[in-house]
Amino acid sequence: MQEKKKQRYPVGIQSFSEIRERDYLYVDKTAYLSRLLEGKYFFLSRPRRFGKSLLLSTLEAYFKGKRELFKGLALDSLAEDWAPRPVLRLDLNNGRYEQSDELNILLSYNIGEWEREFELENIGDTSSLPVGIRFGNLIKKIYEKTGKKVVILVDEYDKPLLNAIEHPEIVDDCRSILKSFYTNLKTMDEYIEFAMLTGVARFSKVSIFSDLNNLRDISFENEFAGICGITSDELDEYFKEGIEELAKEEIISPEDVRAELKKRYDGYHFSRKSPDIYNPFSLVNAFAKKNIGDYWFETGTPTFLVKVIRKLEIPLKDVAPVRVESRFLETAGVMNPNPVALFYQSGYLTIKSYDSRLKTYTLDYPNEEVKQGFLSCLMEAYLPQTNGPMGFSITEFINDILTGNVNNFMERMGNLLAGMPYNEKGTPEARFQDAAYLLFTLTGFFARMEQRTSDGRIDIMLETESYVYIFEFKIDSSAKNAMEQIKEKKYWQPFASSGKEIFLIGANFDTTTRKLSEYVVEVL
Repeated sequence: MQEKKKQRYPVGIQSFSEIRERDYLYVDKTAYLSRLLEGKYFFLSRPRRFGKSLLLSTLEAYFKGKRELFKGLALDSLAEDWAPRPVLRLDLNNGRYEQSDELNILLSYNIGEWEREFELENIGDTSSLPVGIRFGNLIKKIYEKTGKKVVILVDEYDKPLLNAIEHPEIVDDCRSILKSFYTNLKTMDEYIEFAMLTGVARFSKVSIFSDLNNLRDISFENEFAGICGITSDELDEYFKEGIEELAKEEIISPEDVRAELKKRYDGYHFSRKSPDIYNPFSLVNAFAKKNIGDYWFETGTPTFLVKVIRKLEIPLKDVAPVRVESRFLETAGVMNPNPVALFYQSGYLTIKSYDSRLKTYTLDYPNEEVKQGFLSCLMEAYLPQTNGPMGFSITEFINDILTGNVNNFMERMGNLLAGMPYNEKGTPEARFQDAAYLLFTLTGFFARMEQRTSDGRIDIMLETESYVYIFEFKIDSSAKNAMEQIKEKKYWQPFASSGKEIFLIGANFDTTTRKLSEYVVEVL
């Protein structure tokens, strides 16, 4: 009896040709391509490691007439014209863009390579021309030589701007270069068959796309919500074998594997009526390595987003969930000061619901992988003393909360806050709340900051299986005053019938010593 062929997963492989030729698992997305072929100019925004490069590679294979690679796929029967066209594919993910001229050099190099590829010997020396003019001339000359219109595919179109976002002078230079480069998508229209740009961030039409009113942005369209990533139906259709192997490895049922995968990697939505979408990079790695790990987050940390949070002094409790008007989310770009759009476009927040009456989106962390990874990154930035074997012990902190050892975990919190860097922005109360939010959320407890009651707001409410903790913090006052406020406002009443032991904790922070100077505890 012939042994069953083992499934191969394309970890890190973004080439459609290689996946098909070497018989790696390929989730058939080519039906989406047939819809794209009905138009001409497209733009798609998706988070990193979400399949944008593979999408462009698949388009490249189609436009080069490689029909044999599409055997058995949807496009094989849907597409009618398989004639090869000249394809110009540009990947801007390769540069670091730390200098103003680096983008110019990269674009010039690619144009030179295309000139040689299409044997444009009589084009003359164009190296002294601006890259925008040179690119337009190249498109026209290719058409004149081949008699075929040109296909243009640009991967990570926004990388030069994102990499240099903290250096306005470099951003301005890159934006000017890219605007002149991409303008050819309109001025050279008669020589272009198809064009698609992909990236992480969307740019409003006052920047590099100001003249490109012919570019269709499909980033928020329901029809293309599943063009990248893995839907629930696709998980069941293509990864049944992987689920069974993971179940054997973890000694759990296939149903439990699905539940864990959903909790860790599912939850992305890219339109108002988007299906649930899994992170494809994490999913493929989990099946290939037979381990449900934090693969997407390990490939890059959101240091830029952390800087935005700190610069704008955004309370951590306000990062997610958050409600935003649709006009801000759907039109904002990286040059827009609205940080919520950046969190969404980068994949750290996703659409959870849409209110058609108010025209607002509610955004939240898509899944546990993103939430835990992002909060851990914030922890390193806000509370560096939690790192290392000699630092703050989260395990001991958790144990103190679970066992009702109030004195121990209050002492730990006080020491942690006292160790925060002296140059931190914001009020001491805000810093204390940020520290508490990170600690309680990362440790998996049900914690709420500034929870409303009928008579005020609780600074922090923490609930475990056995206990409810109600905190009130004062700054340069007294723990007694904090406790009096808890009692006066009767903050414990919503939890009186819970059957759990309730701890009332009043605390005071001294801004001179930068320490938790005192606290009092009462038990109900």
